[in-house]
Parts: sequence; C-alpha cells; structure tokens
Amino acid sequence: MKKEFEFTIKSICFDENYHPSENTRITTNFANLARGESRQENLRNTLRMIDNRFNALAHWDNPKGDRYTLELEIISVAMNIDAESSGNSIPLIEILKTNIVDRKTNERTEGIVGNNFSSYVRDYDFSVLLLGHNKNQPEFCTPDNFGDLHGKLFKYFVNSSAYKNNFNKLPVICLSVSSSKTYQRTENQHPVLGVEYQQDEYSLTDEYFKKMGLKVRYFMPANSVAPLAFYFAGDLLADYTNLELISTISTMDTFQKIYRPEIYNANSAAGKSYQPNLKHQDYSLTRIVYDREERGRLAIEQGRFVEEHFIKPYQATLEQWSANYAL
Repeated sequence: MKKEFEFTIKSICFDENYHPSENTRITTNFANLARGESRQENLRNTLRMIDNRFNALAHWDNPKGDRYTLELEIISVAMNIDAESSGNSIPLIEILKTNIVDRKTNERTEGIVGNNFSSYVRDYDFSVLLLGHNKNQPEFCTPDNFGDLHGKLFKYFVNSSAYKNNFNKLPVICLSVSSSKTYQRTENQHPVLGVEYQQDEYSLTDEYFKKMGLKVRYFMPANSVAPLAFYFAGDLLADYTNLELISTISTMDTFQKIYRPEIYNANSAAGKSYQPNLKHQDYSLTRIVYDREERGRLAIEQGRFVEEHFIKPYQATLEQWSANYAL
C-alpha cells in the first residue's frame, strides 16, 4: 500500500511582539533573537534594519527612503506520517514569508516564501548522522545516500496541494556562502541581485540543497560586502519581481549581519577572488544580541530529537517510501 504523508501549515507574524511557540525549532534564527532580556529591542532593531535595507535597494520613486515596510510571517510545516492518525505529526520545516507594504499606495503584495530555512531532519543529518559517521574516518566523508530522505521530503512538500494552496511561487532560500570555498567575481551584474560570483566546486550545503531540487547562484547586492547564496528551483532572475527579490535580500542580508558579522558585516568588501572566513577580525557588530554557541548546541539536541521521534520509529516506513518516491 502506498504511504501518503500529509502536511499542516501554520503561520505566525514575526514582529516585535513575537514569542516562539513551545514546539518551534529553537535554533531557528528568529527564535534565537526573541529570547532573553533584550528580546523586544532585538526584534525592533532587526525589523528596522530590514526596512532600511529594503528602501535602500528599492530607491526608485522613493525619495525619502521610507516608502516600503516588510511584514514577515514564520511558516511552520508539520508532517503527518500516517494520514489516518492525527497523532503522528512531526515538525518538519520552518521558513519565512515576506509581504511588501507600499505606504505610498497602501498596497500589500506577497513577497517570497523560503528565505530562512530550518529543518529538523537537516539538524539530524548534519549534527548527528554526519558527525557520527566521521568519528572514526581518516578523512571527512559523507554517509551513503546522505540527504536523500530530506531532499525527497522537501520536494514532496513543495509539490503537495498544501504548498500549492498556500503559496503562488516556488521557494527561494537565501543562505551564507561557504567558508570552505573560494568565489570568483564575474562580469555579470543584475540590477537588484548585484554582482554574480561563481565557484569551481560546490559545498556540502550546495550538494545537500541540490537533492532538494534547488540550484544555486551567488550574488553580492549593492552595498553588501559578501555574496549571498540563493537556492531556487526555477529561474531566479525571471520568476520573481525586483521587489520580491529585494524582500529576500533585505531580510537575509540583515540576518547574516547579525549571525555571521565576520563575513557580512566586515569592514571591507569581497574582492575579485573571495574566501569567507569566520575567524576574520575586521568587522563591526550590530546592536543585536545573538548566541551562536547556543545555537550550535541546540542543533545537536534537536537532531537527536528527530532521530528518536521520527527517524528510528518510522525507519521502515521512511525507507520504503523513499525507495518508491518519484515526482
């Protein structure tokens, strides 16, 4: 009998009053910002940075630089592994959706869904499975079929009626470039995405996202100091409007300045040949408090959680489904 998985999608506003729910992935970027004594100031400053970045990029017909504001939604995706039982739901993915508010026309338009990407199964793959596999290996390597299940689950979700009923376009995920690779600046320049960079060899993250059906291109927008990695399924330059692309850039460039200031808040911009370095010392800090060490520790805890509650109990079901899965 063919096993069908069902998805439940929930949305919550990410604003200065945001409180992470008890079942959210607490390693998620936005959840980390919303805890502790500085939580509301963190959120307020982050949202202000996003709006300022958006208006700087969307500068046409915007003489005061205050025409637009972004509204962000945290999209939480749970998967029910047994369609006949509502008790076997597992939190699978959290992503961000942008909504663009034009203060001049009072119009509100959808931006891009994706942006930030958080996944329990990815936590398991990278923080439990990959670490365990390499404990006794002479050289770093990946396990057989690494990322296959996660990639198939993601593609199954994007092609599901749940996704299509909620979102009009395919997701775009925007992440940091890899500190293990070198990127070369090209002559290609996009009016919004900026200067394109390329590399000779894909990173482990690039390969992982490829299994999710996502290609990657690297662009450094105007007034950024390092390229961003954009993961997408269709045509990044043709499928999205300039304002949609700006909504992703402004959101994720802001998050990266907070989370990876050594790269994205460096005091000098990437040159023709660029290798990111998290040990770089010449950078500025934002006024936003972020605990990177805690996030790494929690990723391991949550990887073990999904191993205990999802991977091991449903191993036979997942292996059978994965073996038979085809778009």
